[in-house]
Amino acid sequence: MAEKRSRTMARQARDRWRTKTWYNIMAPDMFDRASLGETMANVPEKPIGRKTIVSFQDLTGDYSDGHIKLKFVIHEVKGNDALTRFVGHDFRKDYVIRLARRRRSKIDGVFNVTTKDGYSIRVKPLAIAEKRIKTTQAKSIRRIIGESVREFASSMTFSEFVKAMLSGEIAETASKRCRTIFPVRRVEVKKSEVLAFPTLVERITDEVEEEGAGEEAVETEPTPEEVGSKEEVIALFTSLKGIGPMKAEALYEAGFDSLDALRNATTDQIAEVEGFSPSLAKKVLEQL
Repeated sequence: MAEKRSRTMARQARDRWRTKTWYNIMAPDMFDRASLGETMANVPEKPIGRKTIVSFQDLTGDYSDGHIKLKFVIHEVKGNDALTRFVGHDFRKDYVIRLARRRRSKIDGVFNVTTKDGYSIRVKPLAIAEKRIKTTQAKSIRRIIGESVREFASSMTFSEFVKAMLSGEIAETASKRCRTIFPVRRVEVKKSEVLAFPTLVERITDEVEEEGAGEEAVETEPTPEEVGSKEEVIALFTSLKGIGPMKAEALYEAGFDSLDALRNATTDQIAEVEGFSPSLAKKVLEQL
């Protein structure tokens, strides 16, 4: 009897696998739609919100990029392709530890910037000085780095800014400017997080302003689809630490239909959502 039941369970497990489809995880256009791997699901909506982390070296083929980890979130499925968004990057811990050796000064910074096309990004640069430096010097270096990051962001699109950040262009510019204060050994952008994507109505407005400056504007009321689809909002929520696809959907169903709505909520309001404890709610708000 037990043997028959085990055979039945094995057959049911095989049947579940047969109903699933493999989807190719594709990088966004800024990374030439490179293949990031594969994922399995029984319905096309299931992969939305899933995260994947790849080494930048895998995309460039350059060994010197091996310390950079890129983070992507699936936001749309077309056919057998799962399309992703870039949601941030991070350095490997051992690389950062090697930079910040004893008797060196490490200057950290956290700056929230907005690109020319409306993407909100949190950037965390790192400067290393060969010797111990004064607090006033560290503050000046941090200020110069912040000014450099904001300057790049305000003059570039999201794609251009990400490329400048990962290629080291932003860090190199900041490093040269910091030498007027102290000859820093190097500057790196060790981490980034995409805080908010522009809504469809904002992107349309930007395109109209660029293409038809001088044409009479027509005011229209944005529809719910233009403000952001459910899939887009869920993908954005899953970019926050501690929130997976199920928790993201629970937030959306509870009435949080944007990052602003989540940002304006209290810890108690978020904790009332299924799957959220007060400590997790607090952690979510700290990221906003």
